[in-house]
Amino acid sequence: MSPSDSAPAPTCAGPDPRPRPPRRALPPGGCDCHAHVFGPSARFAYAARRSYTPPDAPLESYLAMLDAVGLARGALVQPSVYGEDNACLLDALRRSGGRLRGVVVADPRRLDDATVEDWTKAGVRGVRINMVTPAGLPLAEMEGMAARLAEIGWHLDLITDSSERLVEIESRLAGLPCPLVIEQMGRMKGGQPLSTPGFQALLRLLADRKAWVKLSHAYHVSTAGPPYDDTTPLAAACVAAAPDRAVWGSDWPHPMLHGPMPNDGDLLDLLARWVPDVAQRRAILVDNPARFYGFS
Repeated sequence: MSPSDSAPAPTCAGPDPRPRPPRRALPPGGCDCHAHVFGPSARFAYAARRSYTPPDAPLESYLAMLDAVGLARGALVQPSVYGEDNACLLDALRRSGGRLRGVVVADPRRLDDATVEDWTKAGVRGVRINMVTPAGLPLAEMEGMAARLAEIGWHLDLITDSSERLVEIESRLAGLPCPLVIEQMGRMKGGQPLSTPGFQALLRLLADRKAWVKLSHAYHVSTAGPPYDDTTPLAAACVAAAPDRAVWGSDWPHPMLHGPMPNDGDLLDLLARWVPDVAQRRAILVDNPARFYGFS
């Protein structure tokens, strides 16, 4: 929920300042497919109505995290605190030397061809619909936006307000003409049975090759807390449904986390528990994101 006009947005903690490498070395070319950059706030102002206020987490800090854990690439997703002002994200993409891709919040039908060409050159590859915040792009306009996304070669990145929402919109998602990726394993909760209708809808979309999935946000998915092992059955089921359509995301710098701040090396160690098979893990970290985000 967005705070009222009179209530200040709560301040979030910053990420672990000392990210460590995972216990198992990562393959060359690995990609973090879900992260954010914030600030500096003196240059990139936050929306007046927002659900949280992050500390500065600039491009340089994010690239340092990637270097520390052994990842070569990343994909930045526009956070809700900036609304449809994508300036911070675009600036980071342009300064990343081609190392990053981006997902913006903007109705693609309102972008002229010159803007699309400029943003694509910068690294933009998708548009996000965020159903968690009322300020996000409206789900009612999804099909119209998807038609434009198919024309320009971008994808739709979707975060639902609950896993059960997937039951309601499954047929709509299956009919989209553009690529689709679903965040947070569909927002299923750890400990719930895999037979839960919303999660079954996600698995059908994956098996029918109608969607991709982000294996991410373990601390939001988990109901047990660190080390988030109750998320393992969910991630394993997603990978079993479509191993070539799963990607991994850190969610750095972990905004809106109410609990212990994870080290990003620990999250990559969790990925190794989610996906014990080395070849599958390489596909999730390297091959799948290279195809989806257009890394050469």
